[in-house]
Amino acid sequence: MFILPIRTDLLRAGSNLTSELLRNVTLQPDDIVIISSKAIATAEGAAMKLQDAIPSAEAIKYAKLCNQDPRFTECILREMKRMNGIVANARPYVLLTSLKPSGMHKGRILCPNAGLDLSNTDAGSAIGWPLDPVRSAQKLRESLGVPVIISDSCSRPSRLGVTAFALVCAGIDPLRSEVGNADLFGKKMLVTVEAIADQLATAANAVMGNTAQCIPAAIIRNHGVPTSDFCGWVEGIEEEEDMFS
Repeated sequence: MFILPIRTDLLRAGSNLTSELLRNVTLQPDDIVIISSKAIATAEGAAMKLQDAIPSAEAIKYAKLCNQDPRFTECILREMKRMNGIVANARPYVLLTSLKPSGMHKGRILCPNAGLDLSNTDAGSAIGWPLDPVRSAQKLRESLGVPVIISDSCSRPSRLGVTAFALVCAGIDPLRSEVGNADLFGKKMLVTVEAIADQLATAANAVMGNTAQCIPAAIIRNHGVPTSDFCGWVEGIEEEEDMFS
């Protein structure tokens, strides 16, 4: 399998993502494109201006706990509520949120700051996910002609460092159940489900980076993952099934 970075110019609101992605690469029919949620949100003009966020009493309370600009915390709370979320925890620099975006039928997304960042956007702005990631993925799949995964960076419980996860997919099944299949010694698997989209997102993140690389996307080539008609959120598990809850 090959993981090929896609370099672009600095993206701005109104940038033509398809043109930017195809400027320096030629896609092959079996390719999968992984693209940063922040890159799409930037091009779609979804950045939030801090000056427009008047902090509520709730935002001021959490900003003190998280050592955040109260205007940023207000943006987080607005985005959290837009995605049917709740506050899960408060730590320095991080308001941990649990989200259930419209169209996500099972599970929730546990992520810092409702997906918002102050990095990789203009000063005085916060950038998060596209307003409708499923629609964004479908449009990119149609314009690029290959499956698309929209990703974001993340941390894992009790692990230091950043990996990535898939928000939505268009053109591949994000999960593959191994339940009932035998291991090397013939024992049947009881709970194992391969997180295909998350694994590919993390592989791509290794070449995309999270700082000033200007590599908002990557190509996964020679992967052996079958295509499908799936287009939607990568679903999770309910709280009562979650070993980390």
